[in-house]
Amino acid sequence: MITVDHLSHRYGAQVVLDDVTLELGDVGVTSIIGPNGAGKSTLLSAIGRLISPTAGRVAVDGHDVATAPPRDLARRLAVLRQDNHLTARLTVQDLVEFGRFPHAGGRLGLDDREAVERALAYLDLGDLRSRFLDELSGGQRQRAFIAMVVAQDTRYVLLDEPLNNLDLRHAVDIMRLLRRMADDLDKRIVVVMHDINFASAHSDRIVAMRGGRVVADDRPAGIMRSDVLADLYGTAVDVRVIDGRAVALYYA
Repeated sequence: MITVDHLSHRYGAQVVLDDVTLELGDVGVTSIIGPNGAGKSTLLSAIGRLISPTAGRVAVDGHDVATAPPRDLARRLAVLRQDNHLTARLTVQDLVEFGRFPHAGGRLGLDDREAVERALAYLDLGDLRSRFLDELSGGQRQRAFIAMVVAQDTRYVLLDEPLNNLDLRHAVDIMRLLRRMADDLDKRIVVVMHDINFASAHSDRIVAMRGGRVVADDRPAGIMRSDVLADLYGTAVDVRVIDGRAVALYYA
């Protein structure tokens, strides 16, 4: 389990996380939703030790994130940020091989190369292995970064807005892929997203945040309600059940 214990963080006088306590990683896919400035990405960054919180503690399987050796933590927890821009010109295979660094320290052995091949095959990237990342479409590039995470072979995977800048088809493909990773590979995936309908369709659990706090935490059926979403986002949301799935209507 990922245990978040009274976590707070501020930037100057601005409080972005306000005494957050919760456990994550108990189900296959957990989506974290909420308006801009809710603290979603900051929470993920604190769990992944990308920032040091002002107060509180995060533990992964009982290991304190603040004090765990970096390679030990990277064998348990993979983090994919939204700003995946690299200055180095890498091929798809180069990128996926980076996922083995916590295990191989830069010197890939047979097991590492097999893990890379499995990740490339799982993401259907074999034909693109020699292509440079800047030659790929947005959807292909996102799949390459997720292949790196698959190669890292961690129990927990954190993704911060992985659907950003993707068109409808590629966004659907990525969410289906995350669902498949949870079901086939037994990953525990925590994903920050804005699209509440994707969260409804693919999640086992939804955590809703506003103003740096968790304001709702339930299965999708408990979150995908007009009153809950209207309170969360401060705007009218009409929730309908279509083909057995709750869908939020809010465009007009």
